[in-house]
Amino acid sequence: MKIIHLHQEEAEIIKLAVANNRQAQQQIYGRFSPKMLSVCRQYIKDIQLAEDVMITAFMKVFTNLNKFEHKGSFEGWIRRIMVNECISYLRVQKKVKFTEDEIYVEESFNAIDSQFSIEQIQFLIDALPDGYKMVFNLYAIEGYKHNEIAKMLGINEGTSKSQLSHARKMLQTQINTLKKLDNGTE
Repeated sequence: MKIIHLHQEEAEIIKLAVANNRQAQQQIYGRFSPKMLSVCRQYIKDIQLAEDVMITAFMKVFTNLNKFEHKGSFEGWIRRIMVNECISYLRVQKKVKFTEDEIYVEESFNAIDSQFSIEQIQFLIDALPDGYKMVFNLYAIEGYKHNEIAKMLGINEGTSKSQLSHARKMLQTQINTLKKLDNGTE
């Protein structure tokens, strides 16, 4: 029995997919689509629209698969395409507005209590204005730095920091309200 290492197997599947092997492309889609739909859903509230954006992004993945250099994580490469496609979609829809607010206050932010479900947390994030939500997702979830976010969104770094600060403050207020409701004090 021949043992194939996961990385070698992934590299082989990518090679086949580059050669337009439909089974290899289906394997890649099947393996990564659940996670990537979740990524798209972080940016786009409507699940059907998020799925449409994900499918468009996968078309870009397969079109540009020959550009993947096998230097980093394949999943990370796909994820970056998904995030960029979500940003492009939201820009075209003109759903995102950033206030040019250079003044921001770096506040401490308490981690969200584990008493909340993933659905509740996603609901709170979805309730943020689109600009706050996008910067929050890019910074807190995707791990981008403010200078990278600014470049991706065509805003200045101060605006990115300000949007994040406002998002955090808004989330903290929503969390406190939920806690009071759960404790029956409001």
